[in-house]
Amino acid sequence: MHTQFILYVADQEKSKHFYEELLSLKPSLHVPGMTEFQLSESTKLGLMPESGIAKILGNTTPHPNMGNGIPRCELYLKVKNAEDYIQRGIQLGAKLISPLQSRDWGDKAGYIADADGHVIAFAE
Repeated sequence: MHTQFILYVADQEKSKHFYEELLSLKPSLHVPGMTEFQLSESTKLGLMPESGIAKILGNTTPHPNMGNGIPRCELYLKVKNAEDYIQRGIQLGAKLISPLQSRDWGDKAGYIADADGHVIAFAE
């Protein structure tokens, strides 16, 4: 099984640059309407413009831009040197949500939010 998580973003180019710098990864795909980052052999992170998914969803759901900044899920990434990722994110314009600290579930994790309000956790 291969897994892809797709975040709906207001500005595909801006988000591509943010995640490219944050993750130190070049996109495996970057075309109008979709950017993809290969996170592991079987996992991708996709970035899709809100306007593109709105065409697919039609009037069956609220427009994705109405949920901008409302935390509904998180991207939880286990990495070495989580603090480095958190600080890089802040330098790229992310908002610090919760600093790196030991959590009840055994991980040391910190949380930031990207320009669209998507919550990103870096854990070790």
